[in-house]
Amino acid sequence: MIYDAFEVQSDFASQARSWGRLVNDALAPWRGAGYREPLNWFTAGARMMMRAGLTFARPSYGIETVLVGNREVPVTEEAVMATPFGTLLRFRKDIASEQPRVLVVAPLSGHFATLLRGTVKTMLPDHDVYITDWHNARDVPLSAGAFGFDDYVAHLVTFLEAMGEGAHVVAVCQPAVQTLAAAAVMAQTRNAAYPRSMTLMAGPVDCRISPTSVNKLATSKPIEWFEKNLIATVPARHAGAGRRVYPGFMQVSAFLSMNAKRHMQQHADLFWHIANGEIDKAQAIETFYDEYFAVLDLDAAFYIETVKTVFQDYTLAKNELTFRGEPLDMRSVRKTALMTVEGERDDICAVGQTMAAHDLCIGLAPHMKSHHLQTGVGHYGVFSGRKWENQAYPQVRNFIQSHN
Repeated sequence: MIYDAFEVQSDFASQARSWGRLVNDALAPWRGAGYREPLNWFTAGARMMMRAGLTFARPSYGIETVLVGNREVPVTEEAVMATPFGTLLRFRKDIASEQPRVLVVAPLSGHFATLLRGTVKTMLPDHDVYITDWHNARDVPLSAGAFGFDDYVAHLVTFLEAMGEGAHVVAVCQPAVQTLAAAAVMAQTRNAAYPRSMTLMAGPVDCRISPTSVNKLATSKPIEWFEKNLIATVPARHAGAGRRVYPGFMQVSAFLSMNAKRHMQQHADLFWHIANGEIDKAQAIETFYDEYFAVLDLDAAFYIETVKTVFQDYTLAKNELTFRGEPLDMRSVRKTALMTVEGERDDICAVGQTMAAHDLCIGLAPHMKSHHLQTGVGHYGVFSGRKWENQAYPQVRNFIQSHN
């Protein structure tokens, strides 16, 4: 019923977007004809209508070229391998020199991996970058089976094997947990494709440390409540009809409610930027929300298992994690160097939660560990924006290079 109700709302939003386009197109001939102020108000209103609702289509990465040294180099997206639930996507550059191969592990938390577009673009000049391009669960047929916590870990192992020996991993947010698990799996099985380094950025390794509102919500209800109230069935109109999912629109709604006043102000600002002809300012806000409002559904198994394992039972933090029924010991990680990065003002993953990985990986020598606390940033500032580019990224780049 949750999903069906949203589909009705989504259909109305689609009609609103259509009406907005019609009004915007109808006003186009009159722009600059002397009706500036009222016309701009109507144009701004039409543009806001055109933005109504969420979308379930993956946005483009839009990275066509990158500056390597003093040369502009074309970038081509290449699907190295794919499963029903995700694609190992490479951003291939036509250059002669060999660069460190890095797997950027994207969160599976309601948004597409394109949310890390800025992270990828920043890393591309110095690295051969791959990303876990997760698929929308509502588009995956039931015949593909379920996708749970262990399946995510298995995907990381398989992707690293496909990349070959000597790769590195940079995990952003939620998959810090699965990345640690994959490193332990590969260490215990003596897999030759184990990553030479893993950088964990703003990830919930130990949510018992300085719990945020997100952490408190996860422990405020029993796991049965999450199954009953947050899991929905994909409607018949989609390829994944019948699949049980945690809808992306619910996750985004939760994120919006955390900072509702700020998001409302942003949209008010957008209206007036458009009305006042401040194109660059309007485009910056539109670009952010184009990405933020593009959502994907999570397979119910992955969502429920993640909530229970990471946010309720603290299985990794207690070093009690298992994979396919077998125990994992983080102390077995001895060859994969570890770096953690946190944001001083992170209200989703508090300071100390990611750094806890160092206490788990006690098999690593001190010179194989590093930590960076980025001052003056919240959660998204850890992996995007100017401070990421100018302060955090150079630390990550040097760490990868030192262990390449």
